[in-house]
Amino acid sequence: MLIGGKREARRTYGLDELALAAGLVNIDPDDTDIALQIGGLKLDIPILASAMDGAVDVRVAIEMSRLGGVAVLNGEGLQTRYENPDEVITQIVSEPVETVVPLIQKLYREPVREELVARRIQQIKEAGGRAVLSFTPLAARLAHVAMEAGVDAVVVQSTVTTLEYRSSKGSSVDLKKLCAEARVPVIIGNSVTYAGTLVLMEAGASAILVGVGPGAACTTRRVIGVGVPQASAVADAAAARDDYQAKSGRYVPIIADGGLRTGGDVCKVIACGADGVMMGQPIARSQEAPGHGYHWGMATSSAGLPRGTRIKVGQGTSLEQVLFGPATKDDGTLNFVGALKLGMGTCGAATIKEMQQVELLIAPTLQSEGKRQQIDQHVGQGT
Repeated sequence: MLIGGKREARRTYGLDELALAAGLVNIDPDDTDIALQIGGLKLDIPILASAMDGAVDVRVAIEMSRLGGVAVLNGEGLQTRYENPDEVITQIVSEPVETVVPLIQKLYREPVREELVARRIQQIKEAGGRAVLSFTPLAARLAHVAMEAGVDAVVVQSTVTTLEYRSSKGSSVDLKKLCAEARVPVIIGNSVTYAGTLVLMEAGASAILVGVGPGAACTTRRVIGVGVPQASAVADAAAARDDYQAKSGRYVPIIADGGLRTGGDVCKVIACGADGVMMGQPIARSQEAPGHGYHWGMATSSAGLPRGTRIKVGQGTSLEQVLFGPATKDDGTLNFVGALKLGMGTCGAATIKEMQQVELLIAPTLQSEGKRQQIDQHVGQGT
């Protein structure tokens, strides 16, 4: 549609504007299949914990593996810069809000140590966990260090990752070469467009992370104005996935990354086309999370232009209760797996593939219709 003159803009949608229609058949939630396959990596639940230092450390990675998902460790974060990252995290969570960003910038200037990359992988693996580490494209050489140490998958991740990088200072990593030579799945992100997703799949990515700016601790959308509402971003990426499969015969999962606060959000984003989800804030709220109830964005440490902040998310329940319940709150922030299974069953979807085909509705009043008392009392959908 025209926004003025000859300039056009496309209407896009966030998850809060959508609803799911019930199916003609109800399915027992216990009979639904929610497994996720990423190359040779099979997950019992389609949930990845985001590579953010307030959410994931070695302990969370081990526990997340036990529960059937996987936690991605930030390969360029505090865990690989410091022998004792807990001391550094304590500094961050104790710092006044007015000075916390400069402190984070200072603490992340410490260089990443290759021996710590290998050690964190070994610690996770020795405890029976799946080790998955995330690196930015410019530090992709560390991905080879991780592979030598026995990592189960590698994530190459930045705000927006593209196959082509133009700079007078030189080029970034050769993603095609990395994917071709890797002995483990290579997950690449982030993308929010059809064309961008398709190019990364053609480069050999094992899965694509989708989302720019929806995360609770991210400020990218405000700082540089870039971002696509998550429902539309996932739907566009899913279209690229389906077209790529039709052409190549290879299926590349779409992982919705960020902005997923409730079980309803997870159900809706899968209905938009996602195969799985990556979450930071819900994981950061668990008792096991290293941030002690605080959570900060991956780009908060940027030396010149931070695009994240530290937020207080609280800390109370175990990671197992976050994922599997029982839910002791009425706002959809606990028992994500139970919510997904019940949502699928209510929509008549026995598999993730079937959930991607359920009827979607544009429903901007979904959150408030008939909920005046909840809103006034700050309970349930009013929180």
